[in-house]
Amino acid sequence: MKYILLAVLSVTSMMADGFTLKSNDLGGQLTKVQEFSGFGCSGQNISPELHWSNVPKGTKSFAISMYDPDAPTGSGWWHWQVVNIPANIRSIATDASAKHTFPKGTLEIVNDYGTVGFGGACPPVGDKAHQYIVTVYALDVETLSVESTTNAPIVGYQMNAHTLAKASLVAYYGRD
Repeated sequence: MKYILLAVLSVTSMMADGFTLKSNDLGGQLTKVQEFSGFGCSGQNISPELHWSNVPKGTKSFAISMYDPDAPTGSGWWHWQVVNIPANIRSIATDASAKHTFPKGTLEIVNDYGTVGFGGACPPVGDKAHQYIVTVYALDVETLSVESTTNAPIVGYQMNAHTLAKASLVAYYGRD
């Protein structure tokens, strides 16, 4: 099995100078560590460590998402959504999803695999390398009115409706 290596790091901000997302686990590509275990893939399905800085004033909570716009679905693929992260938090640990080490009140949402929590990369064999956009959102509310079973587009709508700023990392992954 050959992995496609394309190194791209993208940081975006809106309305907040310097709001930045970084990871000690992610570079320009995902690895078998972040690959899904199931659905034809045999990875470890470990959610990445993430940390952010230069939080905008007025932030009352954070949310995280991992999205693949290249999935052959017509609407992309939601791999991970985490909401209601308290405003005093600036990082999450490696494998926080499986180990349930999020702060009290934090909520993980059902992903497009149909499970709650992190669902790693699993692009079709032979497809071009997919981009995986990991984003942290600084929100103007303490909690979003969603449940773990709320579908991803509704959660995404709620996140975007309350976003003060966001920062993203982009990594790629492909399977031969």
